[in-house]
Amino acid sequence: MFYAITYQFLEKYIYIDYLNILMKQSQTKYFLGFILLFVSMVSLAQNMKQKAISLEEDSSLDKLMLATANKELVLLGEASHGTHEYYLWRDKISRRLILEQGFNFIAVEGDFASLYHLNQYVKNLDGAASSAREVLLKLDRWPTWMWANEEVVALAEWLRNHNDKLAQDKKIGFYGMDVYDEWNSKKVVLDLLKTTNHTAYKFVKDQYKCFNPHKGESWNYAHAVHAGKEGCATATKHVVEYIKNNRANFSKLSDDTYFYLLQNTIVVNNAEEFYRESVASKGPVSWNSRVHHMHGTVNDLLNLYGENSKGIVWAHNTHIGDAAYSSMRNTGEKNIGQLSRKELGKDHVFLIGFTTYEGKVMAGSNWGSQMKEMTIPPAVPNSIEFQLNQIDMESLYLIFDKEDRLDKNLKAIGNRAVGVVYNPRGDSRQFVPTIVPLRYDALFFFKKTTALHVLKH
Repeated sequence: MFYAITYQFLEKYIYIDYLNILMKQSQTKYFLGFILLFVSMVSLAQNMKQKAISLEEDSSLDKLMLATANKELVLLGEASHGTHEYYLWRDKISRRLILEQGFNFIAVEGDFASLYHLNQYVKNLDGAASSAREVLLKLDRWPTWMWANEEVVALAEWLRNHNDKLAQDKKIGFYGMDVYDEWNSKKVVLDLLKTTNHTAYKFVKDQYKCFNPHKGESWNYAHAVHAGKEGCATATKHVVEYIKNNRANFSKLSDDTYFYLLQNTIVVNNAEEFYRESVASKGPVSWNSRVHHMHGTVNDLLNLYGENSKGIVWAHNTHIGDAAYSSMRNTGEKNIGQLSRKELGKDHVFLIGFTTYEGKVMAGSNWGSQMKEMTIPPAVPNSIEFQLNQIDMESLYLIFDKEDRLDKNLKAIGNRAVGVVYNPRGDSRQFVPTIVPLRYDALFFFKKTTALHVLKH
């Protein structure tokens, strides 16, 4: 679902109006324009070289820790969903944010219902599994490798060890924030109510019966509604309102379990909208529906953890890098980074992108196809990755400041975006036009990356 933008269409996007002018002028002026572009890119490269911080060991993050001090949300991106280095360094950053700055939870671009079992494990809640590996090996919704990998096991086991030393109400949580796996969420709601509140169970079961003809197939449901069949939008909303308005009826449930119940009803409600809009609407409606769900989940977690709580978010760059400063702006697509900056204020949010020049990645050729290790070719010339590759450091990061953002020479250049579905032969189209110092507060770069270490049964 991520974007592949060809450079022949760059003139359509923001902050590069000079290309429109060039296309209307003579060939000579067109050539001179690209000379100016080249000069500005050289200037950008020199500026980045001066600011680059070599990434070698945990202490390399000291300046980043200073920059993230007093933030309410730190969002950690990735240019693909299958790269070892992104997970490794997001882990290192997350640990330091938790230890040194008191962050309370990690929310990731994963399913809520299934990943809640990892939250149970790291907090040692009732019914917890015996290990993180046990939880993650049970994940069965494609693409499983996003979370069923050795890198997440390492973080989860560290969280468990850290949490074991803390009081129950101080333990760090780990949650999925995405809108998918809605049928599992529906089952969780009914199973939990059946054993705790029979009146609520009967009400919710009656509301959810409109899903029965579709047997776990959300796309079939969406197409049926589009064709005129009965929809479940009102029913799913009634369930959310019922659980919210009757907290006293669930007094036997702990705050964690009640949140688990309520959030699963919200997943069912918002997934119904997401799939229905995906079929019925054109443009950014369905994308933004999913975005608002993820953003809402993060806000719900901040509320759950109380006053002065702090959250860490792991998601793709297309979700955490401010959409207002990429080509997403032209298509009306929003994302979590943009919404968080707007709602909390830029001073309270820190957006960190991750990217690579070349390497290996775990991905699938088509949606649902077998996972395999693929080669990411060298980045295209007009990209931030190409520029950063000129710096004589194997891995580095940049922190952007006010001076960077006020630079009059800022231009939109490509920023790599590889999804769970990937074709290396079309890699030149996998770059999103981006005003880098405005889209992110910091950017991590690796010259050559390696694939995730996927768990094996």
